[in-house]
Amino acid sequence: MNTISRRRFLKITGATISIAATGTVAVGSADDLVTKASPDAKGLRKIPTYCDICFWKCGAIAYVNDGKLWKIEGNPEDPLSRGRLCPRGTGGVGAHFDPDRLRAPLIRKNDRGKEEWVEVTWDEAFDYIAKKMLEIKARYGPEATALFSHGIGGNFLKHLMKAFGTPNITAPSFAQCRGPRDVGFRLTFGEDVSSPERTDIKNARCLVLIGSHLGENMHNTQVQEFAEAIEQGASIIVVDPRYSVAASKAKWYLPIKPGTDLALLLAWMNVIVTENLCDREYVQKYGFGFDQFVSSIGQYTPEWAYPETGIDPEIIRETAREMARQKPATLIHPGRHVTWYGDDAQRSRAIALLNALLGSWGRKGGFYYPASMDVPPYPYPEYPKSSKGKVDNPNQKYPFAHETLTTGIREATLTGNPYLVKGWFVYATNLIHALPNEEETIKAIQNLDLLVVVDVIPSEIAGWADVVLPESVYLERFDDLNVEWFREPFVALRQPAVESPNDQKPSWWMAKQLSGKLGLGHYFPWKTIEEYFEQRLAAAGLSFEELKKKGILHGDRQPIYFDEGVPAEFSTPSGKIEFYSLQLAQAGFDPVPTYNRPSGGPPGSFRLLYGRAPVHSFSRTQSNRILSDMMDENEVWINADVALRYELKSGDYVRLKNQDGVASNRIKVKATERIRPDCVYMVHGFGHNAKGLKHPYMKGASDAQLLTRYVIDPLMGGTGINMNFVTIETEVLHG
Repeated sequence: MNTISRRRFLKITGATISIAATGTVAVGSADDLVTKASPDAKGLRKIPTYCDICFWKCGAIAYVNDGKLWKIEGNPEDPLSRGRLCPRGTGGVGAHFDPDRLRAPLIRKNDRGKEEWVEVTWDEAFDYIAKKMLEIKARYGPEATALFSHGIGGNFLKHLMKAFGTPNITAPSFAQCRGPRDVGFRLTFGEDVSSPERTDIKNARCLVLIGSHLGENMHNTQVQEFAEAIEQGASIIVVDPRYSVAASKAKWYLPIKPGTDLALLLAWMNVIVTENLCDREYVQKYGFGFDQFVSSIGQYTPEWAYPETGIDPEIIRETAREMARQKPATLIHPGRHVTWYGDDAQRSRAIALLNALLGSWGRKGGFYYPASMDVPPYPYPEYPKSSKGKVDNPNQKYPFAHETLTTGIREATLTGNPYLVKGWFVYATNLIHALPNEEETIKAIQNLDLLVVVDVIPSEIAGWADVVLPESVYLERFDDLNVEWFREPFVALRQPAVESPNDQKPSWWMAKQLSGKLGLGHYFPWKTIEEYFEQRLAAAGLSFEELKKKGILHGDRQPIYFDEGVPAEFSTPSGKIEFYSLQLAQAGFDPVPTYNRPSGGPPGSFRLLYGRAPVHSFSRTQSNRILSDMMDENEVWINADVALRYELKSGDYVRLKNQDGVASNRIKVKATERIRPDCVYMVHGFGHNAKGLKHPYMKGASDAQLLTRYVIDPLMGGTGINMNFVTIETEVLHG
């Protein structure tokens, strides 16, 4: 990532304030976006809301000066942000002023993918969509329309689709991100780790990060707590092929061979068991199948793990002992994006088992039990029952998939098995970048009768749409109440600070208007979104007016640890922590994780790894001028010795070509000793090729284009994507 000096940051900040003051962004076009200001809005106003730059939903305060957006800060009343936003959240102002953003509804006028549009009215767009949806329903059934959605903004569209009669509602966050983690923990403890994660980082005395890039993957609360843990002297153990920001804070950095994390986890557990370092009382009280577990891991010694992982046996032993010394306040972090190698649910289960050995579940410094306020849902009519059921997982091929699989819907769209899907709604997720093998996604799109995309920017997936609906950015709209599960119970409100500058609309309004066209208006009986809020909050004994004023309403503190009175209950078949999983055994899988060596790549290739940057969210923010000014292209990390062999230096440009012959756009080299020589690394979300994204167009390279191969997790259908290898093509001019 590009570094930025304090003087340069102040210059950027000053430019932002100047933009807000004038209400325009100078990009050399006569139709530049202009902020609408209320004619009677004078002086400085502060409007509480919560952020939408990522899924964390941090409480924020927007400052509006004379009716024009000025800046945004953290809300000190919010338990998630604690008054501090990450760089992305602070730069959220740039989303409002983004000249590349969508401005009016669009209908395709030529072949899909050509990005040629006719601007239409909202009524014309809804008429077109409703006609197509009803045709699909009449011919194929309501289930033939699916919704792909990311974030709380999609709640009202989900409601509309359920009312329409389809159960096919999904998000990439399960099969392409956190799903294996949730399944691994469910199989072990009977429940998953929630989102935001129930990690008690601030009280941990030993924190183990396995491929978790805290400080780069900027989940605000966790990063703040990570800093607190470091300040309090916690032992940090980082396992990663790359020397990340988190690794720079570690007492032990283990540069593991990619794909061998499960071998290390098994060896750690072997040491803890054979040296009698586990929390025996906890295991005996809450554990099930411990003897079978001990027998299964006996073969996985540190000496066995050494040639697999590249980690010295004594380092394995010493780090295991350190975890045990600090138990139960030892937290082996479950991660977030964990779809790596196809064995991911079993690897996540091993992480859960290691935490169980150390007694951290339900204990201070480990995993707390999150609390939530009781805000009843709106009393809608009952949804129609589907006669076909979900399309994504026929015959329960992936028996532990408890959420809908995006790639399962894509597969049904391609094959018609178990039935055809002919319409996609896509909300706030760029499926071209989010799903592996974009060629399969495009083929599926070509089989559709209708593709509707709701987005803020003209993303790659919008370029393939039949209809594009421009959404207001989060600073311009209401969204559903955030009734969060967290350490402290609270409810938060997202509300508009300024008007949308053009003909953008909030998704709740789109859903309500479209419901009328579909004959489903009775599912949206409230006249205004405020009426919806008032009814829900009144049922909880809360005041909408107070919530509008504060942005956050707190509930009473509740117990969050076993020793505070939380019942030690586990929703597993045995009612205990399952060291030996009856569910897995009955389904024909390993009841205790076993190690299988990952496949290698072609000779002379490097395993492609990817991650996040603290100033960008996925592929959503590269056109945000404030954030792109801090990082406008990505780099490929190449080991310094490898770079020397290729006669490359930092700042040179290369192309990457994967094992299937797919080549990237040019990308800048970062020659560094901070990465193993058998892999390369790049930040996800760059290399945009959508024509409407004029500012980030073709800047940096897209990792998504190179991820043509994936391995499906047999337990839950997640797509392991770290199975792609690249060669370095140097026929590019330096500089």
